[in-house]
Amino acid sequence: MSKLRVESFTLSLDGFAAGPDQTLENPLGIGGTALHAWAFPTRTFQSKLFGKPDGETGIDEDFAARGFHNVGAWIMGRNMFGPVRGPWPDESWRGWWGDNPVYHMPVFVLTHHPRTPLVMEGGTTFHFITGGIHAALERAREAAGTKDIRIGGGASTIRQYLEARLIDELHLAISPVLLGTGEPLLTGLNLPALGYTCTQHVPSARATHIVLTRA
Repeated sequence: MSKLRVESFTLSLDGFAAGPDQTLENPLGIGGTALHAWAFPTRTFQSKLFGKPDGETGIDEDFAARGFHNVGAWIMGRNMFGPVRGPWPDESWRGWWGDNPVYHMPVFVLTHHPRTPLVMEGGTTFHFITGGIHAALERAREAAGTKDIRIGGGASTIRQYLEARLIDELHLAISPVLLGTGEPLLTGLNLPALGYTCTQHVPSARATHIVLTRA
């Protein structure tokens, strides 16, 4: 059976997944870009985000690359798709990633406001799901077939799936950055009670990689 996975999700030392005040100019919130200093130089991110053939190898690259292995669909929250809030004023916002997003497969976006599917270059189609996390997961499983589903974020979306005990594996990269404020991921969650244990922890020069697995 396919798994529901979180991959390459970065937290600050004080537990925040993004900085405050997400805007078009600060898609990761104020200070949030610093969290991902481990990921940007890797071969995987250089290739998928910037179209460059070169990049660093090593521990960080190993974790970045595994996040794209055997994935057949993605789920993300509305805030990860873009900075627009409330009812869609129009359909002009098409995501952060340009005309050819990095996904190249179906992506299911959780939202309270309906919108027609958005077909992009390279095989990415954004489907906007108003029925909640279970409806999105059902659609994603149908699309992924025997492959896994990856949750891209943000923190609120991951928290909902954790609370429902639906995530099979969670890879967190702990970045040596203090944000002070922002969007927390694990505050108030009792992960052992939800069935999660730490099954891997690997330090690199820029992050500590943690894998949590649901029993």
